[in-house]
Amino acid sequence: MAPTMAVSSNDSFDITDFVINKGNGVKGLSDLGIKSLPSQYIQPQEALINIIPQESIPVIDMSNWNEDPKVAESVCEAAEKFGFFQLVNHGVPLEVLDGVKDATHRFFGLPAEEKRKYSKELSSTNSVRFGTSFSPDAEKALEWKDYLSLFYVSEEEASALWPSACRDEVLEYMKRSQILCQKLMSALMQKLNVKEIDETKESLLMGSKRINLNYYPRCPNPQLTVGVGRHSDVSSLTFLLQDEIGGLYVRVNEGKGEKDGWVHVPPIEGSLVINVGDALQILSNGRYKSVEHCVIASGSKNRISIPIFVNPKPNDVIGPLPELIAAGEKPKYKNILYSDYVKHFFRKAHDGKKTVAFAEISS
Repeated sequence: MAPTMAVSSNDSFDITDFVINKGNGVKGLSDLGIKSLPSQYIQPQEALINIIPQESIPVIDMSNWNEDPKVAESVCEAAEKFGFFQLVNHGVPLEVLDGVKDATHRFFGLPAEEKRKYSKELSSTNSVRFGTSFSPDAEKALEWKDYLSLFYVSEEEASALWPSACRDEVLEYMKRSQILCQKLMSALMQKLNVKEIDETKESLLMGSKRINLNYYPRCPNPQLTVGVGRHSDVSSLTFLLQDEIGGLYVRVNEGKGEKDGWVHVPPIEGSLVINVGDALQILSNGRYKSVEHCVIASGSKNRISIPIFVNPKPNDVIGPLPELIAAGEKPKYKNILYSDYVKHFFRKAHDGKKTVAFAEISS
């Protein structure tokens, strides 16, 4: 075990250089056995959340999906009311889920110089990016997380450019989750009276995919920082696989006084957490809710999570679906190039639901 050490921003030890430039990430800091949280990671008080002890998001059993229409109805209701739900018996085999979790630990267990090959400065492609925090250049306080982000272009590119430590397991997980994605998207569209997902709709709803492998190492002062700050996703849907540690929190009852707070999403073995992203909120003209969520740091255990972000294609223009406007709904959002929306999200720190305001039509 590494010797413990005290690290402060006043030390000659350069944290930015160690964590970001040398590719050690916060895992490297944690592995040093630091006794206190470096000041760069201390979040302002308003970034910390009010946790409320109440029921969490819905858990939906998909085993009777084909026989019982109430299962699809439950999905649509959860997407409207909560923006988040957990699925069990969803059809993605447990061994595939376990395989991608093992592969995530394997990648983050690589030496720093190996991981650094995939950093912004050294990666041979924009489709593969190893990094830390969210947007270090724009953040006042850093987040306690390392990640590998993989944008799926083709099987050929992935085979050639994705890290061999995790490539095969990640591709298998993405492939096995595709049928589930199509089932959910079809049900959500039918609820909006969009009867058919043609080629144009398929591109808008699920034309591109990105998968992140997230690593949240044990933290010396978890109450002072966050794993991921408050935000909503820019995806259509996000499929999240989390390990048994826990730490994901979702905002409920926003704007409702004392009821406004954050609930824990407890890990359920074999489950997937699904959440609506901003793109689907815009496409559904606000019917489906993209909801704030965050991850708290752990003082005792290393945590991983693996989200698949199902998105429009970058060159798609997103706005309320024509069927909704034709049915007489007033558009709440303007049409916007999806790549512009994503750039707006990534050029700033996590800031709750402010990104979606970028697309709102002023009343």
